Amino acid sequence: MSTTTDIQQKHAKHVLTPWAVQGGLVAPVIVRGEGRYLFDNEGKKFFDLGSGLIAVNLGHGHPKVVQAIQEQAATLQYAAPGMFNDKRAELAEELSSLSPWKGEGCRTFFTTTGAESNDDAVRLARSVTGRTKVLSAYRSFHGSTGTSIMLTGEDRRFGGEPGPPGIMRFFAPYPYRSPFWATTPEEETARAIQHLELTLVHEDPKRVAAIVIEPVVGSNGVIVYPDGYLPALRQLTEKHGILLICDEVMTGFGRTGAAFGSERFGIVPDMITFAKGVTSAYMPLGGVMIRERIAGTWDAKALPSGHTYSGHPMCVAAGLAAVRAYREENVFARAKELEGELRHGLLAIAEKHPIVGDVRGVGAFFALELVKNRETKEPLVPWQGDGMGAVKALYPELRKRGIITFGKFSCVMVAPPLTTTKAELTEALKGLDEGIGAFASTL
Repeated sequence: MSTTTDIQQKHAKHVLTPWAVQGGLVAPVIVRGEGRYLFDNEGKKFFDLGSGLIAVNLGHGHPKVVQAIQEQAATLQYAAPGMFNDKRAELAEELSSLSPWKGEGCRTFFTTTGAESNDDAVRLARSVTGRTKVLSAYRSFHGSTGTSIMLTGEDRRFGGEPGPPGIMRFFAPYPYRSPFWATTPEEETARAIQHLELTLVHEDPKRVAAIVIEPVVGSNGVIVYPDGYLPALRQLTEKHGILLICDEVMTGFGRTGAAFGSERFGIVPDMITFAKGVTSAYMPLGGVMIRERIAGTWDAKALPSGHTYSGHPMCVAAGLAAVRAYREENVFARAKELEGELRHGLLAIAEKHPIVGDVRGVGAFFALELVKNRETKEPLVPWQGDGMGAVKALYPELRKRGIITFGKFSCVMVAPPLTTTKAELTEALKGLDEGIGAFASTL
């Protein structure tokens, strides 16, 4: 039987790990998941405080989703996307009923990943509008494929440059580190909208097909926009005939306490891209939900995209079971309950540890931002600096205490599965508290 060291060495020799310097990488060997927990090959239990990569919304091993995958595997393993399929149709119908387009509905183009979804959303927006330019925000992440990597507004984009043309970026609000020198949320919103409108003037809004935005900034620090920003952005897109695409790869399927982040923040976009939570990450599935008045564009001309695995029967079967589980078990409401518990617990951690500069989040989607000095807000490691610097040492301390999560630079993700119980969360936050304390003592 292979030892942990054997497997780790084999992994390091034969597997390339995403977004990481490969030399010296060591990680637990995860072989099983159950509920909110992961288990390594030696039986050690870890609380999954990052829900994988903000994806395992139902927790691990949900019986309804597991059963759906098993039954589909025994029935139909693949059907070409040009064929009609029962599970594709049923999942698309469920998504339409969950969508913000009440009374209008939507149609869904299925993909396998969030990155593909964003690629396709841009292509479809250009097809609809006849325009070519697309705007996205700095500090965003939209995926690592051809177009999505160029939509991304941080250093993971650099390896994909120069990339396809026609994508421009703007600054969105970041209340903790305002790029607009604002002193209040209202001022932040007003100045951010002025900046975006000025950007549009210089790019010519009549040439802009779409604006792509995460309703809550995801892996770049869980930045929640001030009240009023997203509605004002929506008004601006409507004023200029620009499509609004909400990237809900992380915020979708209850993460913010509503079906979609756009619903939580009171906006109605033109398209929603999704992945991750649609199957609770049990199978790779993504897609673009397109409101009916736009989707009807392709009733008279060919849809300009397609994938071998679009609407893969195994994946849509898992998605259908997961979406029905969210409904039947009232999971979105539980995410809203977790918001108060998380905020209370994380603020208590921040009060104990001066290294925590900011606590922010919504629903079951929070982050801690670590600083050298609370007064100056100097980050523990520079944004887009050389690797994660000192913060890398935090994650082994958390694993020693049975906690697995992830982060980027000085931001640490705190986003448990939506099915987490109060007792489980209390225990997980205790491990987070102790891990941060041990890490801070080494600085």
